[in-house]
Amino acid sequence: MATIWQRNRGEHLYRNASVFVQGSCSRALHVSRRLLRPLTLLHSYSMRAEASNPISASFLRGGTSKGIFLQEKDLPSDRSQWDKIFIGIMGSPDPDHGRQLNGMGGGISSLSKICVVGRPTALQQNQGIDVNYTFVQVGIKDSSIDVSGNCGNLSSMIGVYALDEGICSPRRSVPNGRVTIRSFNANTSKIIDTTFPITEDGVATLDLSEVTTAGVAGLASKIVLEFVEPAGARTGKLLPTGQPEDTLEISWDSSSKYIPVSLVDATNPTVFLSFDTLNDELGLNMNEYLRDSQPSTRHVSEVLEQIRRAGAIKMGLDPSAQAQPKIAFVNKPLTPNDEEHNIDIVVHALSMGVLHKAVPMTVGLCLGVASKIQGTIPWKIAKNTLSHSSEYVRIRHPSGIVDVGPQLDGEEVRSVSVLRTGRRLMKGVVWW
Repeated sequence: MATIWQRNRGEHLYRNASVFVQGSCSRALHVSRRLLRPLTLLHSYSMRAEASNPISASFLRGGTSKGIFLQEKDLPSDRSQWDKIFIGIMGSPDPDHGRQLNGMGGGISSLSKICVVGRPTALQQNQGIDVNYTFVQVGIKDSSIDVSGNCGNLSSMIGVYALDEGICSPRRSVPNGRVTIRSFNANTSKIIDTTFPITEDGVATLDLSEVTTAGVAGLASKIVLEFVEPAGARTGKLLPTGQPEDTLEISWDSSSKYIPVSLVDATNPTVFLSFDTLNDELGLNMNEYLRDSQPSTRHVSEVLEQIRRAGAIKMGLDPSAQAQPKIAFVNKPLTPNDEEHNIDIVVHALSMGVLHKAVPMTVGLCLGVASKIQGTIPWKIAKNTLSHSSEYVRIRHPSGIVDVGPQLDGEEVRSVSVLRTGRRLMKGVVWW
């Protein structure tokens, strides 16, 4: 389309130039120089566009993350070619600055994400699945591509994007003009349902003043994000070791330390430990770390990474993979504000080695489930405030509050849900 416009625009300029050239030679020369410059620029732009490999894309916010959404059909059939495309889109690696200014990334893990969305297989369609997608976490300072886990926040926009692009049509209507889209996440082989409002023409409506997402300004339409049977997303088990609490050995302060943790795999695997363990038993100044995680408290990050890697090994996962498992430390509600808002548990999580400004949604969902499993560290913290009849676990994170709804049947997790919002930010082409 752009090339056609350039050609037509160029012909228009050429015709105008021909009219002016009928005047004096000096005037014609002046006009020719003035008008040929845009023609040269347009031609140059056209050549760059062809050389820079544009690909159709949408830029969307889901929850507290933003990401590039691509259709699988627009990517090479040879998946070994995908990594260089993703890295180019995001502007990675950026080892010196970590800002990804040369691409669409934003220098933090929640802004360095891609979703590849496609049609389900015939078998998946028979199972009621509307859309298939793969989540990609792109490294910032390096060229790492991690597809070992899923992103809860961006999962909330898969259904919206699939409708926008005609990948699927709304076939599960619910009351009040809403529709449920069932997606299959290829990373974890799990099913996720998203329910959101649509118009009579089947277009997702995202700008209703219904709910807020902590960390995002303003009201927006309610998107119900529900992970179906989320246990064992990576390890095949809700409790990968079979125990609600384990002990990890790390090296700290010239000696071995033994850290009590809970290793839970629901939506994504996560290592949970207590704030008090870090602050009191290891003697780390966690309050200072939360105020300024760099550089004076870098040793805290190093300890947390040791714990995360040890937890990964215990869960049977690759310890070198930055995206999975996540690590989060939890605490009991402490402030009058926590009591006023009926907070059950407080969490701080790391993503790609950096403190998250809110909470990765899969960590929040996993924490909601863990808080309902007797014997886990989150359960021990939340049991005094959490009602057994309560449908939700109320979690405070650095940007606010989120209510997570785990549905358990004995030891089986039927589902876990949360409310999200989203917004379309851009649709066009992205160069890599």
